[in-house]
Amino acid sequence: MTRGRGLSVRLKLTLSYVGFLLLAVALLLTAAWLFLIGGDGTVILQWPTLADFARVFDPGSFGPVVFIPAAIMALGFLLVFGLVGGWILAGRMLAPLDRITAATRTAARGSLSHRIELEGRHDEFRELADSFDTMLARLEAHDAERQRFAANASHELRTPLAIMQSLLDVARSDPNRDGGEIDERLRAVNVRAIELTEALLLLSRTDQRSFVPEPVDLSLVVEEAAETLVTLAEKHGVSVEVFGGEVFTSGSPALLLQLATNLLNNAIVHNVRDGGTVRVGTGVESGSAVVVIENTGERLGPQLVATLTEPFQRGTERTGGDHAGVGLGLAIVESITRAHDGMLSLRPRPSGGLHVTVRLPLVRRPA
Repeated sequence: MTRGRGLSVRLKLTLSYVGFLLLAVALLLTAAWLFLIGGDGTVILQWPTLADFARVFDPGSFGPVVFIPAAIMALGFLLVFGLVGGWILAGRMLAPLDRITAATRTAARGSLSHRIELEGRHDEFRELADSFDTMLARLEAHDAERQRFAANASHELRTPLAIMQSLLDVARSDPNRDGGEIDERLRAVNVRAIELTEALLLLSRTDQRSFVPEPVDLSLVVEEAAETLVTLAEKHGVSVEVFGGEVFTSGSPALLLQLATNLLNNAIVHNVRDGGTVRVGTGVESGSAVVVIENTGERLGPQLVATLTEPFQRGTERTGGDHAGVGLGLAIVESITRAHDGMLSLRPRPSGGLHVTVRLPLVRRPA
């Protein structure tokens, strides 16, 4: 928006101080002239009469001749004093605003590491400065996370493309090589690239909250996710137990189903083969709708668990078979949880595996 240049806030405050000061003094002098000084210069002790008012404004009387020049001199002195004093006081009051403005311009140039750190007791300016520092810290963290995500995404997308390029180069250099094997490997790599791209798109959509919330029964969502992955569980020799009753929250049924599917898929894949277990269910805890899932598996340290929701982080060093994934499963879960105003918590189980709790806003069962 284009705006014309106007007076500075400091000058406006100065003029406001001076105007109010002159108005107060003028009213005081007028009251002194009307109610305390008679036309002959004597002090009036009683309430003035109409004759006193008429004599005050008589040019031939002694009172106005002496009083008016003195009043004009007093007003002139107060005008100069008010301008200088008001300018100094306004500058001192607006000094924190100058620091905030300087920090804003620094941030606008792309530097998010600068902080105002305004000292002094709490007031409006310091509250504004603290809020701005908090916003800068969040923006800096978000920008660093975005840069890491872009670098990791580029690396993950480059890997299948490089593999496909290598396979094509091998096929070109050796015409007698079995084409069926190369086709199968190209197909597997292409499927992985497609899955990664779809995961990135889903992660982008959940961050935008582009859905219309509606009541969702989490118990039905969990049951549908378990039915979808029953074949995968049988392949790994993992038994899945579903528990809990109906619990309603508000959100997107499709995204919440994706959340439950990702959690259950992660619990099945990162488990012990032939004898592993997964327990998934719903309930109400401390006024929130919760989805709880825990699985057996390898022992995980707290430091590793704290990084599992970061994009492209995997719980183990295994990168082959079903364990490879795309590294976005729990990142998508956290994004969906955040989009539904919920909270995701992960903690390692002492005997191995992971315990995951998703807390979502609880709503009443729809009629």
